[in-house]
Amino acid sequence: MQLLVGLGNPGRGYAQNRHNVGFFAIEAIVERYALSRPKTRHGGVVHEGEIGGERVIALKPETYMNESGRAVGAAVRFLKIAPADVTVFHDEIDLAPGKVRVKRGGGHAGHNGIRSIDQHIGPDFRRVRIGVGHPGDKERVAGHVLDDFSKAERAGWVATTIAAIADTLPVLLAGDDPGFMTRVAFLAPPPPSPPRES
Repeated sequence: MQLLVGLGNPGRGYAQNRHNVGFFAIEAIVERYALSRPKTRHGGVVHEGEIGGERVIALKPETYMNESGRAVGAAVRFLKIAPADVTVFHDEIDLAPGKVRVKRGGGHAGHNGIRSIDQHIGPDFRRVRIGVGHPGDKERVAGHVLDDFSKAERAGWVATTIAAIADTLPVLLAGDDPGFMTRVAFLAPPPPSPPRES
């Protein structure tokens, strides 16, 4: 059994924020694999099903980003699974828009949702980092991640990247992290960087 967690903030006001790209991933996975109807459990919204012969639980915490670990910790304890069986999908400002990287363990790099999960289950979970770009100034980071994606982004690289993640998920669940990253990059190459101003 594997627990798939998408990070974001609940509520309509946050629905299109860059910070909610983890929610986008879970929603696409639920639709792609026809997981169960939503249930409210563990401080979040849960869907269940089977993907590639593997039983999965998909969780969107409703605790707000900074308290994501409360929902994840509750699910891990209830399901009696190890942190290694948890995969967290989240936004990453240190990656260019549309770039996807997978890592296991490590620090939280200032991401409050990851920090909270680390506090509740330790660092030994898998992270799928979905690039949303950096605003260029650390003082603007909070505003950047809480801003909405533009319509062009949502219709373009966001939709393509999220679909590629969902389609390639069985590779990730099988433990082939490099193969997953390679396939996602093939299906959804990141958009070209804007030209630098001279």
